[in-house]
Amino acid sequence: MSGPRRARAAPIPRDGLRPRFWERHALHELTPREWEALCDGCGKCCLNKLEDEDTGEVAFTRVACRLFDDATCGCVHYEVRHHFVPECVTLSPENIHLHAYWMPSTCAYKLLAEGQDLPEWHPLLTGDPESVHTAGISVRGRTVSEFEVPEEDWEDHIVEGEP
Repeated sequence: MSGPRRARAAPIPRDGLRPRFWERHALHELTPREWEALCDGCGKCCLNKLEDEDTGEVAFTRVACRLFDDATCGCVHYEVRHHFVPECVTLSPENIHLHAYWMPSTCAYKLLAEGQDLPEWHPLLTGDPESVHTAGISVRGRTVSEFEVPEEDWEDHIVEGEP
């Protein structure tokens, strides 16, 4: 496993939200808690990606951000992550269309921005934060930390398709 260790992270809070808010409201109408609840906890956005300068094609690696906890698929310092990783992208309804090209195809933010539905395994539909892991969608247990792999070796860790 990679990255710093800590007690198992609490699941993304999904209690007290408007029923099926993602179907009834546009992304820009969501509350901050609803926006955060869209995250399925897969961890794929925390993987370092390589973009081909000529084609624009994005390749996922199994090299995770230095703040990624492989056991929980969460950020060990989420609230203050920009202090440690200034380049970490904060997705918002205003910028999701700029970043959707490198987001995983299963990402709720990307799917909803493109007018698609949430996948059946999404925790908002199942009520179970483990459903993303049970469905085999997350990268739990499959990453290496960028502390362990020099950037010049990331190409050696490209995964075929999406992780």
